[in-house]
Amino acid sequence: MYSSFDILIIGGGPAGMVSAVTAKRYYPHKKIALIRNVANGCVPCGIPYMFSSLKDPSENRMGTAPLEKNKVHIIQDEAVRIDRDGKNVFTKAGKRIVYEKLILALGSLPMIPPIPGIEKKGVYPVYKNMDYLIPVVQDVKKRKNVLVIGGGFIGIEFADEISKINGIRVSLVEMRERILANSFDAEFSRLADEQLKSRGVRILTGLSVKEIIGKERAEKALLSNGETLEVDAVVLGVGTVPHTELAVQAGLDLGKGKGIWVDEYMRTTDPDVFAVGDCAGKRDFYTRKDAAVMLASTATAEARIAGANLYKLIVVRENKGTIAVYSTYLDGLVMGSAGLTEGTAMKENFEIVTGSSQAVDKHPPTLPGAHEVRVKLIFSRKSGIILGGQVAGGPCCGELINIIGMAIQQRVSYTELETLQVATHPFVTAAPTQYPIVQAALDASAKI
Repeated sequence: MYSSFDILIIGGGPAGMVSAVTAKRYYPHKKIALIRNVANGCVPCGIPYMFSSLKDPSENRMGTAPLEKNKVHIIQDEAVRIDRDGKNVFTKAGKRIVYEKLILALGSLPMIPPIPGIEKKGVYPVYKNMDYLIPVVQDVKKRKNVLVIGGGFIGIEFADEISKINGIRVSLVEMRERILANSFDAEFSRLADEQLKSRGVRILTGLSVKEIIGKERAEKALLSNGETLEVDAVVLGVGTVPHTELAVQAGLDLGKGKGIWVDEYMRTTDPDVFAVGDCAGKRDFYTRKDAAVMLASTATAEARIAGANLYKLIVVRENKGTIAVYSTYLDGLVMGSAGLTEGTAMKENFEIVTGSSQAVDKHPPTLPGAHEVRVKLIFSRKSGIILGGQVAGGPCCGELINIIGMAIQQRVSYTELETLQVATHPFVTAAPTQYPIVQAALDASAKI
């Protein structure tokens, strides 16, 4: 069976969908199709909240309305081979699809650590497939002792959500010395640690799981310190790896970080093949080193760059590198991180200065629903350019970290942040006299 399209996207996640919609906007007369191998996709960032916050886990389903609205043809099938010379994609169902431009939005696969017993029933990697996830949620809700392996933002969100289910005891094991070590400095990790412990989560850091014990189903977990935990379900929150098999088979190059190599405009070594999202290699915004960052926000930014520039470099908004800006939510505590942490900046030998502030996100602070907000900013000491930032507090932190992300992207200096012009209102922001980003910049400038 044969069909032909001007633009073909492989992958139905956020990166694939945004690529298709963006391409349609810039090239409205082109015929566009998207291949997806998962019939019932999900909102990736919403997966932890299927356990408790969502009334029905099926509410996390990601629909196809944007594709249908933009007249993007949806092919429910799996791409199994790419012939770059003939510009053909072959599918599992025996179809041959011809393309002019191809976008690979292949996503990522859950990392499965080499732990003896990891294959037992009750051990759950996190696949982005509603038909897989709903039975997982239903099974975990029946259990009494749940172990989460991994203390990054995915792991802590799972631990927090599962701890809200009555009758379940949750343990979290992280092999590093503290949770959230990749994205936050110690004082912010401590806030997340305290929040999880207040919910009854047992946090075990500096340890690893050596074996999952049980007959057919997980019953116990042996830790590296010799302790044995009673478990009847294990959730793997140890991260993901780029899904690149199709690209490798097609002869495309990988970067040092094992994602598909791409240039500033998301072009692979083949000028007619682009790669976006988790499957594409990432480079740090400041050091240009390979960065293992897999976030939907990063993926959709890359998708917009690729979708706009398929035929000509119309939008000269090149991919300058990955800032790694993200936020997480733990039972009312919002935390955000962007760019380099203080620890990472020092390891990279930057000469830095930091600024910190604390404020209340309403004024006067006695207004109902007020939260204390913490902000930490990291600057290059000599140039004054912002390198990174972290925030913690109430809901406003989700947008505060986006302001910091924009400041990093535009290489803003502490002097510009000192004079940042902001809209304030008693019910929705800190006081103009105590705006936390401005105060943190002032704190840094006083040290220079």
